[in-house]
Amino acid sequence: MTILCATNFSDVARRASDVAAELARKAGVPLLLVHVLNTNSARAFGDALVRAAEAALTDERRRLERSGAKVGWELLTGEPEREVANLARARAATLVVTASPTHEAPFLGVGGTVDRLAQALDAPLLAVRDARSLEAWVRGERPLKVLLGVDHSLPFEAARDWVKGLRAFGAVDVLGGRVVWPDAEYRRLGLTRPMEFTEVTPELQSVLKRETEVLLSPLAHGGAAPRVFVQPGLGRIADSLVELAAVEQVDLLVVGTHHRRALGKMWSVSHHALRLASMSVACVPAQAALAGMDAPLPAFHDVLVATDFSDTGNRAVAYACGLVSPGGTVHLVHVAETDRELAAEAQRLEALVPREAEATGRRVRVEVLVGGKDTVTALLQAAERRSADAIVLGTHGRTGLKRAVLGSVAQAVLARTERPVLLVRPPTT
Repeated sequence: MTILCATNFSDVARRASDVAAELARKAGVPLLLVHVLNTNSARAFGDALVRAAEAALTDERRRLERSGAKVGWELLTGEPEREVANLARARAATLVVTASPTHEAPFLGVGGTVDRLAQALDAPLLAVRDARSLEAWVRGERPLKVLLGVDHSLPFEAARDWVKGLRAFGAVDVLGGRVVWPDAEYRRLGLTRPMEFTEVTPELQSVLKRETEVLLSPLAHGGAAPRVFVQPGLGRIADSLVELAAVEQVDLLVVGTHHRRALGKMWSVSHHALRLASMSVACVPAQAALAGMDAPLPAFHDVLVATDFSDTGNRAVAYACGLVSPGGTVHLVHVAETDRELAAEAQRLEALVPREAEATGRRVRVEVLVGGKDTVTALLQAAERRSADAIVLGTHGRTGLKRAVLGSVAQAVLARTERPVLLVRPPTT
C-alpha cells in the first residue's frame, strides 16, 4: 500500500506534497513522489532535462523526509494522467494526491492534468487547495469538516466508505449534501406533484431527508449522525454542492466519479467540482469501493414484503421478518386495484404477521396500496418511499409459456429496481 503524490515542483504542488507526507506518516505507509516529463520536451532537451528533474525529486524527497515520512520517487515520460494511473495500479496506491487547478499551474486546469487524472484513476484523488487545514487535521489540532455529495450510485458508496476511512487520520465532521430534481423525485416516489415545477412539498422533503439519512447512516459516529442538506436544483449538481460547501465553510468536498468521457463531462459532478470549488476536493471512483474481505456486511433495518394473499405470497411474510434485524421494521403491503374494502384487506394483512416477529423486537407495519392495474410501480414507489433495504416477494416459479402468458410481478420488480430482492418459491410437492 502506497500514497502517490504527483508534482510539477510549483509552490502549490509543494504544499500538496506536504499534505501527502503527513498522511503517509500517519498511516505508516510509504509516499511515492512522481513527476512526468513531456515526451517532446524530453526528446528536445535530453539528459539535461532528466538530470534536472531527478535532482528536483531528490531535493523534494529530502525535504519531506524531515516530517518523518518514508519517501521515494519515480520519474516517468509520457501522458501524465496515463503514466500516473498506471503507476498507481502497479503500486496498489490507496490515494493519489496533487494540487488543485490554479493560475499558478495552468496545466492543471479544467481539461488538463488534474481533470484527466480524476477520470483515469482507479484510486481516490485528493486535489489539495488549502493545505493548512488538512495538515492541522492530520496533526490532531482540529477536526476536518467534510461535505459528501449524496446520491444513489456505486461511486457514492465508494466515496462514503472512503470518508469513513478518514477517521483513521483524525476527527472528521461529516455533512451530507444531496441535490435533487423535484419532478423526477415525485415520479420515483409516487407522491402528488404540486403545480410549481421546482416546489418541494413537506412530504417530499421529509421522505428525501429520511432517505438521505439512511444512505449516510454508516457514517454515524459516537452517537452523532451526519448533518443532512437536501435542496432542489435545476442546473448542474456540482454548482449547488460547491455553493453549499462554501456556505458551510467545509475543508474538503468529496464526490464520487463515474469516469465520464467527452460530452458526458457536461454532467460530471467531479469534473466541475474540481474547477469551481474554493476548497480541497476528493474524487472517489467506483473502483475504490470496498470489496471482498474488506466489504462491510449489509444490515436490513427496513424490508418491504408484498403479498397478493396467495399461499406463496403469504409465505414470503415470515421470510421478510427473518431477514430484518431485531429493532428493524417490516413493511407488509398489498396492492389493491381500487380503494374499496381497504379496511378489510388491512385486517387480512394483520392476520399474516407472525407472532414471533414482534416478540423478538421486529416491528411490522401493514398498508394497503391502491395501484390500479400497475402493481409493480406501486410496489417500487412504496419501497423507495420507505428506503427499503430489500424487497421480499413470493413467486410461483412459473417458466416458459406459462410465465409469458400470466406475467410475473417478481420478474418485473427484478428488472426495474436496484434494491436487493429476495424471491420466496413454494416448496416442491
